[in-house]
Amino acid sequence: MSIAPVEKKLTPSELRARKGGLPIVCLTAYSTPQARLLDPQCDLLLVGDSLGMVVYGLPSTLPVTLDMMIAHGGAVTRGSTRACVIVDMPFGSYQESPAQAFQNAARIVAATGCAGVKLEGGEVMAETIRFLTERGIPVLGHVGLQPQSVNALGGFHAQGRTEAEAARVIADGKAVADAGAFAMVVEGTAEPVARRLTELVVVPTIGIGASPACDGQVLVIDDILGTFDQFKPRFVKRYAELSGAISAAVSAYAEDVRNRRFPGPEHTYGAAAAPKRKTPASGG
Repeated sequence: MSIAPVEKKLTPSELRARKGGLPIVCLTAYSTPQARLLDPQCDLLLVGDSLGMVVYGLPSTLPVTLDMMIAHGGAVTRGSTRACVIVDMPFGSYQESPAQAFQNAARIVAATGCAGVKLEGGEVMAETIRFLTERGIPVLGHVGLQPQSVNALGGFHAQGRTEAEAARVIADGKAVADAGAFAMVVEGTAEPVARRLTELVVVPTIGIGASPACDGQVLVIDDILGTFDQFKPRFVKRYAELSGAISAAVSAYAEDVRNRRFPGPEHTYGAAAAPKRKTPASGG
């Protein structure tokens, strides 16, 4: 009897080889059920620290902890059979030194089974990226708008609109690629700058609020499904409005409960059948 081959997960090396080819499809994922739904269509599942806002209701990504990322990273890895799974390193877990970054990245990879980690920063993080990749941990870079540096940047503002900002984004991207990252996220960056960066670096760029010329695109899953409505960035395209459908379903359930229409007989277990009494044998 022949056994069907097990589908192999995409690797960081295979994604790196997609530079200039078929665009990389990436979405964030935070749970096993989400991963199972997204996996057939995605090349890369990013366990983003955006979970702090869309799952935990935090005001930013800054309070997200390493333990939170590990818990959700493991859940997504268990739900994925095809997509490459990358886990964000949270704020404060890698900035101190390359050694600190390696210790925490190794913990993430070992505990979750993911394929690598993502960290924010350009030239200032190049040494750390090189340190990790030389020790066997694939790194997805992140340049342009960096949410973990929102306080230093003075808010969520598009990058690359001035000559100085454009030069910095380009320099950051080159540094990340030269340091050994297999790809990089380019976030909230003026389109001409993201396009130029994509032309200059030898690894794939994955845009989010950047350019259609990037080698791939990523969005937050709750944004495309319409289940996160605290704010809607310009770069988000809603592919569904599930929050309305969820509200309607919950409303219908509540109405049924209050009017005793649910549960019905088809949802209720009956009493156990009484055992049949044996008829005594007649004496002879």
